[in-house]
Amino acid sequence: MKNLFGHRGWIVFGFGLALAVVTATVWSYGYRQALDTLARQGEADLELASDRVSTQLQVYQELAVLMSSHPVLEQLDGEDHRRSATKLLRGVADHTAALDVFYADASGHVLAAARGITGPDVSGADYFVRAKYGALGKGHEVLQPLNRRAFFFAAPDFGADGTVRGSLVVVVDVEDVEQTWRGTLPAVFFTGSDGEVFISNRSELLFWQRQKNRAGLRPKHGEPVSFSAYQVGGHDIWQLGWGRYLPKQALHQTVELPVLGMVGEILLDTTPARRIATLQAAALAAIFLAFGALLFLATERRRTLALANAVLENRVAKRTRALSVTNIQLRREISERQEAEAALKQAQQELVQAGKLSALGQMSAGISHELNQPLMAIQQYADNGSAFLQKSRADRAGENLERISALSTRMARIIKNLRAFARNESEPVGRVDLVQVVNTAVELTNARLKADQVQIDWDPKTHDAPVYAWGGEVRLVQVFVNLINNAADAMLGQKERLVRVRINPDSRLAVTVQDVGPGIKEPEKVFEPFYSTKTVGSSEGMGLGLSISYGLVQSFGGNIRGVNVGQGAEFTVELDHWTAETEENVT
Repeated sequence: MKNLFGHRGWIVFGFGLALAVVTATVWSYGYRQALDTLARQGEADLELASDRVSTQLQVYQELAVLMSSHPVLEQLDGEDHRRSATKLLRGVADHTAALDVFYADASGHVLAAARGITGPDVSGADYFVRAKYGALGKGHEVLQPLNRRAFFFAAPDFGADGTVRGSLVVVVDVEDVEQTWRGTLPAVFFTGSDGEVFISNRSELLFWQRQKNRAGLRPKHGEPVSFSAYQVGGHDIWQLGWGRYLPKQALHQTVELPVLGMVGEILLDTTPARRIATLQAAALAAIFLAFGALLFLATERRRTLALANAVLENRVAKRTRALSVTNIQLRREISERQEAEAALKQAQQELVQAGKLSALGQMSAGISHELNQPLMAIQQYADNGSAFLQKSRADRAGENLERISALSTRMARIIKNLRAFARNESEPVGRVDLVQVVNTAVELTNARLKADQVQIDWDPKTHDAPVYAWGGEVRLVQVFVNLINNAADAMLGQKERLVRVRINPDSRLAVTVQDVGPGIKEPEKVFEPFYSTKTVGSSEGMGLGLSISYGLVQSFGGNIRGVNVGQGAEFTVELDHWTAETEENVT
């Protein structure tokens, strides 16, 4: 017993170890997949924030370019001209919400300003130096003593000789730019080339610095903060302790903004990704535990059953003889039933074949006439052709040969239809063109209908394309041959004789065969075997045609019914549409 418990203990330990390894693997995989999704979301959010900042600042950049060539700024040598320019620039600043708009000459001396917050000389500013050389200057700094963050756009003003005679500078208040998107996205911030956070939707990150060649940020005055960074699946993960409004663990992503000379960065909380990975791992662990519990219960049950099996074996041995005798009897009965089923199936097949041969017997006279006519015509055309050849009239002989070929083709088609109709084989169920099936049935019965002076109303040209149904071609031909022959038989004792055949390709295919005879006396019995309105013992049939047709249509999953409609009877064969999906499912 001790060894047994020790063995079970090792099994439980191994199962727990395997469960821990699989759970950890699933958690890691799920976490990486969730990080990929989070990264795609972060890229979209960061691109949105960058577009917002770039778009808003772009307005002021275009303002600087447009205002740099204003006529009022061409002459600023007099006091009156400077006052006019100052008035103009102040109006522009008021209407555009710019922090300041000023014009400086080529030496950097400010000649006119809306508010004059930058001082009288800007010659040392990077944005002015760039504009002085004919390029669009841009830059950012904190204006003192206002302690206002400002972004500068400097557009060069070219003189008539093509040299830069001055620059128009638009000063943008960064706080106005931040107002439109603050708090609407995860933590986003923009750093300059010096690594300082200059724009952000989290005010607590402003002016934090990034140490050179190191990840993370530090407050402006260098106070120590909790920070660590590591890689997961190619993603940069920051472990933060930067305040209650920033995530403890975040996915860090960046994007370069060369137009602004800044780098956009975003911090996305990874808690949802960890939660998803934990749920996946927990679900798998629950499944494994449930499986382990079921396996343990199955093992215990198997052990209990093994003990009970030893007790039952003695009882089973006592009843073996009686069961063996019973088993022999059952096998004998099964064998007899299988033989009966095989005999029934063979009888059904023979009955179907008998129905075909019966129909062929009824049509034999007409078919003989259909074959005899072309044969006689072939003989006549052959004699004519020989005579024409003797008279060296090869053209007329060729015409006779062509007619002989056409008649031979007609006879081959009739014989082909007869052979296909009379063959005794189990053709596969598949796609069948109902138009072609009805054409064949009409062609097989045409001779008999002509002999009995029965008109057939069927025009295959009403269907521009094949109408595909689910069934067997030869068996469907037999069904419609039986229906057409029955319709012709019903009208033999009257003057008007017409059989109308129609195909209705609705939601379910329906082929109707209608006559103008006396109708059906007992519609509820018409499909019963040996039911017939003909004279008992006559040679006109045994009443099996409709019963056979009913069984054939049922084997295709279809239906057949007969009703009285006004003058005459109408039989409707309903079949399923053939589709590629249906054939694939059956296959």
